Amino acid sequence: MAGLEGMEQPQQRTGTAAVRGAPSVEDDLALRALDLFGNPACEEVRLPSRPESAGTARRMAEFVVVRDWGLGLQLAEHTVLLVSELVGNAVRHTGARTFGLRMLRRRGWIRVEVRDPSRGLPCLMPVGELDTSGRGLMLVDQLSQRWGVDLLPCGKTTWFEMRVAEN
Repeated sequence: MAGLEGMEQPQQRTGTAAVRGAPSVEDDLALRALDLFGNPACEEVRLPSRPESAGTARRMAEFVVVRDWGLGLQLAEHTVLLVSELVGNAVRHTGARTFGLRMLRRRGWIRVEVRDPSRGLPCLMPVGELDTSGRGLMLVDQLSQRWGVDLLPCGKTTWFEMRVAEN
């Protein structure tokens, strides 16, 4: 499966939320990822620090936002894009074997955290029109209401928060 091949297979986890409605192929891939690694809305999940893990993290994030939390598709699209950027930075720049993904929801907000063992801080840099890289944090800055980095004794957590319209 895309995003899961070649990955270390952790222990099976239980407690995956039930799907509302008929599952799609993407839902099936997300459910498999949630079963293998856990649900980032329930606890931090550890993923291998490999490029293909970005696809796994995107599927999990979309599933949590749309299926578990019942939030809108535009919020899900923005969340998926920003998760991809933070995971990409963790994979490319930290040299870690794994990284952590956690998703939190409180009244009016969602928060997504990516934790890695590096204490190197991400830097928001100006990006030129013809630049082919370096736009990730610019997107995080523009699409989220808040973002930041919390230094830990052994690494850091890079996070973003977005407002949620409550029904």
